[in-house]
This record gives sequence, C-alpha cells and structure tokens, in this order.
Amino acid sequence: MAGDNIEKLYKNYDILAAAKDEISQHEKEYLEILAAVKGSDKEKRLASQFIAKFFNSFPTLSEQAIEAQFDLCEDDDVAIRKQAIKDLPVLCKEHKEHTQRIADILAQLLQSEDSTEINVVTNSLVTILKSDPKGALSGIFSQIHQNTDGELANEIVRERCIKFLSSKIQQLGREIINKEAEELIITECKKILEDVVAEEFEHIMELLTWSRLGKTPLGKKELVQIVAALAFSPDDWHPEDPEYIDRLIQCTQHAVPLFSPQVDSTQFINFFCDHVLPKWKDIVVADGASDSKLELLKIFAEITEYSGDLENAQQRIDTVFEVLMDYLPEAPVEDETQKTEEDKVEETKTAPSLQFSHVECALFALHSLCRKSPNSLTSDAAKLKMLRLRLQYTARLTQGYIKKLKEVTQSQKTEDENSEESKLKVAALKTTSNINTLIRDIFRTPPSFKSKVQLSFKSKKSEKEEKQTASTSDATKDSPQKRHRPITFDNGAEKESPEKRSRSSDRNLKMYTPPSGKYSSRINSSRFSGSSGRGRGYGRRDYRNNGASFRNRSNY
Repeated sequence: MAGDNIEKLYKNYDILAAAKDEISQHEKEYLEILAAVKGSDKEKRLASQFIAKFFNSFPTLSEQAIEAQFDLCEDDDVAIRKQAIKDLPVLCKEHKEHTQRIADILAQLLQSEDSTEINVVTNSLVTILKSDPKGALSGIFSQIHQNTDGELANEIVRERCIKFLSSKIQQLGREIINKEAEELIITECKKILEDVVAEEFEHIMELLTWSRLGKTPLGKKELVQIVAALAFSPDDWHPEDPEYIDRLIQCTQHAVPLFSPQVDSTQFINFFCDHVLPKWKDIVVADGASDSKLELLKIFAEITEYSGDLENAQQRIDTVFEVLMDYLPEAPVEDETQKTEEDKVEETKTAPSLQFSHVECALFALHSLCRKSPNSLTSDAAKLKMLRLRLQYTARLTQGYIKKLKEVTQSQKTEDENSEESKLKVAALKTTSNINTLIRDIFRTPPSFKSKVQLSFKSKKSEKEEKQTASTSDATKDSPQKRHRPITFDNGAEKESPEKRSRSSDRNLKMYTPPSGKYSSRINSSRFSGSSGRGRGYGRRDYRNNGASFRNRSNY
C-alpha cells in the first residue's frame, strides 16, 4: 500500500512538472501531495520536497501548504524534521509575506536537543535573513518577546535566539543587514534590555555596539546612557549583595570601550564616588571568590581616564583619597637620616604586606581626577603631608621590590617568557613601575598630574602607539641608565622634567594579557529547570548573573 502511495506521489510530481503554464489546473494533484504528510516516513520526505517545489504555483493553497510543512517540522523522526526545515526557506523566497511567520517557527525549533538539527535550523534562518532581513528579524524578535511574556515561557528558545542574532548578524554584515533592518535591531534590542539577565546582556550589547550606535560619538553617548540605567540606581544600591557588585562591574566594563575624549565617563564616576566608594567597607569579599573590590578598583581606574568636569570635585576626590589611604601602609616613625642602604633592604624583608594592584588602581584614579582639579590636593596642606609620608614609605618598599624582581628576572633569563611565572613577573614590574611614576608626580611642587601610564592589567597599546614607544626607546637605548632616586620631600625630584627621568628597561616590558574568567556559578538555575518563572528586570533586586563572563584581569 505504501509503495502505491509513493508511486502515486511520483506520478503527481511528473504531472505538475510537465504542466508548465497550465499547472494551476492541477490543484487535485498538489492537494494529494499535501495529504502525504500523514503517510509513511518516505512519503513525508518526498512530500516535503514536492510541497516546496510547487509552492509558488498554487497561491490559493499557500496556507494549507505552510501548515503541512509545519506538521513535518514537528514529526517524531529527526530525518523528516531536518528535511522539512531545510525546505522551509523556499516557501518565502518569492513570497516575503510569509517570512516573519516562517522565521518565528524556525526560531522555536532552536530548542531541539539534536545538534545536527540545530545546524539545519540555523542554516535555514540564515537563508531567510539573506532573502528578507527585516521579515526574518521580526519573526525572531517576536519569539524572543513571546518567551518573556508568555505563561509558558521557553527560556532556552529565548537564549538561543539571542545568541543566534549576536553571532550571525555580525557575520552577515551590512551587505545583508540594510539600514531598515538595522533600525529594527536597535529598537528591539532596547526592548529586550528592559528585561534581561546577565548573559543576554552580553549578547545584546555586542549587537548594539556593532550597530550605527557604536560608530559615532552621539550613538556611543546613547549606549552609555542605556548601560548606566542598567548598571546602577542610587535609590537601589546594596553593596553587601554580590549580585549588585557583579552587575556594576559587568555593565561598566561594557561602557569602557565607548568612552573617549568626545564621550566622557562622568556619570559613572559620580556614582562610584557618591555611592560605591563611601560604602567601601560594606563590600564583602567571600572566601574563595574573586576579589570584587579589586575588580571595582580596576574598572574605576579605567573610567577616570575619561572624566569630564566634575561637580563637587573636592568632595569626590576626597572620597577617592580615603580609599587610597586604606591601602597605603603607615610610615614607621624613625630617623631616616640614620638609615643605611642595608637597613632599607632589610626593611623590605619585614615590611607590611602591600596590595600593589589595589594601590596602583586607587592612585591612578586619584591622579586622573586631580588632573581635572589640580588644587584638590594642595587645598589641605595637612592631608597632602600625610599622603606624601605614606607614599614615600610605599615608594621605598616598591623600589626594593622592583630591585628584587629584576635580580630574579636577570638570573632566570633562560626561563620561558610565556610561562605563567614569567608573565606574573612582567605584570608585577609594570604595576610597581606605574606606582613609582604616579608617586613622583605627587612629590612635585606643586603636585603635577601630567604623567601618562598604562594600567598594568590593560591589553597592549595599538600598533601605532607601540611604534611610537619603540622609536622613543631606540633613541634612548644607548644612553646610560640612571638609578631610581629615593622619593623624599627634599630630593629635588620635582625639578626634574619627565624627559630626564629615564625609566630603565621597565618601559619596554612586554605586557601580559590575562585570560578571561567567569563569574562564579549560575545564581539561579531555575532558568533551565522548566520553571515558567522569569526574573524581571536587569536593574532590580532579582537581577541574576547567569554565568556571563567578565574580564577577570590579572591580580597582583
């Protein structure tokens, strides 16, 4: 019986193929092909191909044909499903009015657990995106929103749709994604950000940054405002809650690449100075977890580089000053004039533990903000004296540590430069060198904030900057190297110009780009447990860090 049905299918195919201009008179044969979706497995596979082949010839039967094809996409046999999914794009190739509906169905099919089937679905979605970008995007976004608001929300479909858009849109490029489709992406992504979890935020920001918003200062300012609204709310800030810390770090890291001389970071700096730093001691670092305080200091140091004019600059700089003082060791009350070099070397062996990375970030932030308000440090002579006392002691410890690091490095020249130990030494040297450079600026009279340093945890400079640095290094390569002079109140360091202060070989150190890390574990696993409940609102108390990665830079 099944053999007869298959033979009949082939006969109907031959009739329709031979009919040419008179094919519309053979609706009976096409209806028999549509009915075959209820037949045997072989009949179904043939029906899928034949439905697509003659779809354009029977516009009055288009609705039945699409529904028949959808039935095959839900078949129990994965081979039949894959064949039907592969044929779906043909139905909207010439009839764009069906694109959104077919894209919606394909988006739902991304929930499959079969990797080969997902590949077929992905290929079909890419095919219709190339044919009708706006229609396809409308269908995919419709499915994303539906899986937020529906009573039976499918989180896996939503997640995979967002990942698909994040990866494939950029691959297709602007040759396929025209201006109309790009505007749709921007509009719909903004809607998604109203209710998003951490991992989704990563992908949506990638899309928005790829769009026209990420190409102009005006667009970047708009993106900064979007990220700021998600990152923090002054009326809803709980530093004791790790989720708030993770959210702030992640959002601010996405804002950093947007900042430039034309797009300032003042809004973020204000929040840090007004809400984060004043409650610094309320931030708890759990045992075994990454140092969230250091991550906050790193990201804060980065954004201060792009500060605009600060309101209440003195008050905000004082806040940074207090945090810095927490990390600077108190100088011992001793007669410095009686100390020999051996005493100072011995001192480094028994010196208090110094958190160099924390000091580098806090000192860099203070230095950057004081560049905008140079009188902030000199307005209080007592505070400046107290800061210089601690910095003088810190500089002595730092210089002793640099000396030991260089001795170890010189004695292990054969060591693999790519080993983790070597990279750590390079990062350590860069960190301590930065601290010394910044300290020397503060010891000028009056304090100067002109030196430019690259934070030790940041990636390499651009090729152009590297060439400029290399040419400068070559010009001074043959000049005799000077020893670091101890930083004291009366050593005359302030009279030396930056050009005269050669930094030996530290300036040519290869920068270490640390591997990216992960947030701790998923905070709420119910997302994949079949629960229909969904955390609402990235910026509210139920924000969930869903395993999204952030740049966990090298800590020294």
